[in-house]
Amino acid sequence: MPTYEEELRRFKPQIDRIVGGALFGKRIVTRGLGHIPLTGPVILLSNHCGAIKDPSVVYRIAPRPVFFNANRMLFNRVELDFLIRKHLRRHLRRFGSALDFLLGPAKALFVRFAATNIARFGTIPVDMYDQSKRAAVESFMAYLREGKALVSMQGRGRVHPEERNPYVKTFGRGVPYVAYRLKVEERRDIPIVPIAIFGTQRPWGIPGRIQVNIGPPLLVEDYLGGTADEVVELFRRALQSAVEKLLLEIIRG
Repeated sequence: MPTYEEELRRFKPQIDRIVGGALFGKRIVTRGLGHIPLTGPVILLSNHCGAIKDPSVVYRIAPRPVFFNANRMLFNRVELDFLIRKHLRRHLRRFGSALDFLLGPAKALFVRFAATNIARFGTIPVDMYDQSKRAAVESFMAYLREGKALVSMQGRGRVHPEERNPYVKTFGRGVPYVAYRLKVEERRDIPIVPIAIFGTQRPWGIPGRIQVNIGPPLLVEDYLGGTADEVVELFRRALQSAVEKLLLEIIRG
């Protein structure tokens, strides 16, 4: 049975076409790429306000194979088609419905390809309505034990005006919890690399620049000392703060 890395290489031409389409009209400017370890387990942790453009950006800039967690709806053709239609209407209003119609044949091909093959690339399905996300957590831990690079994007793929920082939705506890468990139970140090992405919130097809700012890795061992809940919460805040600072550096130019 082929490995996930082998499947990624096999499907690379198709994935590259999808990524190119998602980033149409956009130019990526990256800073701090050297902070991503080239070997060993690592989690790349970013904000997420640009739908499919965000994972496309990380896929394109990453210096090694990366594996994503993703909304389980992406694994189902009907639900993925609904998500795309919803995204276009949210960002483009009435024009979004027209564009959804015009993209019909191309979108159908993309939906069929993505929903059919996404699991073969090692993508981890996450039930967005399961608060514990237990299955995703266990899959994350298994991948990290194998030395893989995982990507976790915090947010729902859109700007959140109700948040203190509209571009950085309040982070969940899943990533710091995984890092804490692997450290305490197995003495594994998992570096968490904070990444800020800005520019993907702009509509698809409109020319522009996407800026990516990557910071040095953080380790949960630097936040040990209290109860499990205290450590996880402290580390969660530190990770979110790191991404917010990286984003501020982008905005300040």
